[in-house]
Amino acid sequence: MKMKILFAAAECAPFFKTGGLGDVVGALPHSLHERGHQVAVVLPFFSGMKAKYCQQLEDLFNFTVQVGWRQQYCGVKTLQRQGVDYYFIDNQYYFKRPQLYGYYDDGERFAFFQQAVIELMEKIDFIPDVLQVNDYHTAFIPFLLREKYHWIQAYQQIATVLTIHNLEFQGQYDRQILPELFGMGTERYDDGTVRFNDAVNFMKAGILYADRVNTVSPSYAQEIQTPAFGCGLESILGMERHKLSGILNGIDFTINDPATDSVIAANFTAADLTGKKTDKQMLQQEFNLPQQATVPVIGVVSRLTYQKGFKLLVAEMENLLQFDVQFILLGTGYADLEHDFSYFANKYPDKCSIRLDFDVDLAQRIYAGCDMFLMPSAFEPCGLSQLLAMRYGTLPIVHQIGGLRDSVQPYNPIEQTGTGFGFAEYSSFYLMETIKLALNVYQQQPNIWRKLIKAAMQQDFSWKTASTNYEKLYQQAVSG
Repeated sequence: MKMKILFAAAECAPFFKTGGLGDVVGALPHSLHERGHQVAVVLPFFSGMKAKYCQQLEDLFNFTVQVGWRQQYCGVKTLQRQGVDYYFIDNQYYFKRPQLYGYYDDGERFAFFQQAVIELMEKIDFIPDVLQVNDYHTAFIPFLLREKYHWIQAYQQIATVLTIHNLEFQGQYDRQILPELFGMGTERYDDGTVRFNDAVNFMKAGILYADRVNTVSPSYAQEIQTPAFGCGLESILGMERHKLSGILNGIDFTINDPATDSVIAANFTAADLTGKKTDKQMLQQEFNLPQQATVPVIGVVSRLTYQKGFKLLVAEMENLLQFDVQFILLGTGYADLEHDFSYFANKYPDKCSIRLDFDVDLAQRIYAGCDMFLMPSAFEPCGLSQLLAMRYGTLPIVHQIGGLRDSVQPYNPIEQTGTGFGFAEYSSFYLMETIKLALNVYQQQPNIWRKLIKAAMQQDFSWKTASTNYEKLYQQAVSG
């Protein structure tokens, strides 16, 4: 069954992106188009779009969106890319800012955007079978379709799917947002439906009103039904678990291909890993470390936050650097973590080298040139770095949580199988024990190490697989 699918989101690579949400909305629509579906994407027209995309934009028309008592201009721009139609909602008052989020009026900005998305569908004559909304910025749309725009006959058969990329951010605003920004009564707040912690909660409304709810890995879908990971909404998610599922994100197998990647020093395949040795040597040189082929290189590419597990790593850095290893880090984040890793880089210049920066090309060279990749996250809805590391034959060392548990098969010493190494209990002790196990296999059992690399590189984390699962989810939503 071929469907019309509309994505509404605040981010989409390559136009605007701060994290995994942008990657998903950048890749999934194209993959669904390749499967024969008619796909469109609606985004805010944030400032900061690259000139090469701005030059392709066509101005379609403009209309007025009623944001409570305000009459707000809404321009519509469009371009087509890889068979997908992209529509950009233009309002400079709301979207011409240095950052995508983090402003005092985010509630108003995304109230405008969500109403604009709904009103746009008729105007561009794209009434979808499935409207896919993403995170809190668009999570209120299923509620609005049922409670505010229910009188529009063309919209009554639209099935809605909410994808939760990160439950931590929920969109919580004062009760008055309903009349002030949506021109609605407060009945659904007063009866508790959209109320949570004495605030209107966009995410709660989306969970209750969407036909299907999914997260970006099967394990995270289970975890968010518990107090440890539910961010307060665990009881709501438990109540709606009949429509809750998890689909692991994919990565672009065309761009991220060690056999053809032009960013890395030498290409290689699972059958011939010769080029990976060159990539390692070039990476050691780039980070001013001794070019020693036999010394294992452990890499990190990440935001430096507590969620990513770096408190555990800092606690073990002194211990780790007593071993015959090299440690490479690329990322920026919390000042205390940046300071701690800088301290070890100064103390052990022949073993530890860091770049407090964000550099996409350098990240690719780290995925390709390292032997091991560290991801000790406290929680991880999906994670993409471990998928990229495996694609490039770099074995991940992960905390077995969320998407990390679903994507990395921990080394089994008895069967001598796996695609990486994992620890279940979240502590610095078990992190270090797992690193020691990986170092032992690397140094003492080179044939098994090569076997693990090949197994990791042969895993299918392409969007082709992920989009097949989304297709099934959409069919469920449409059929009710």
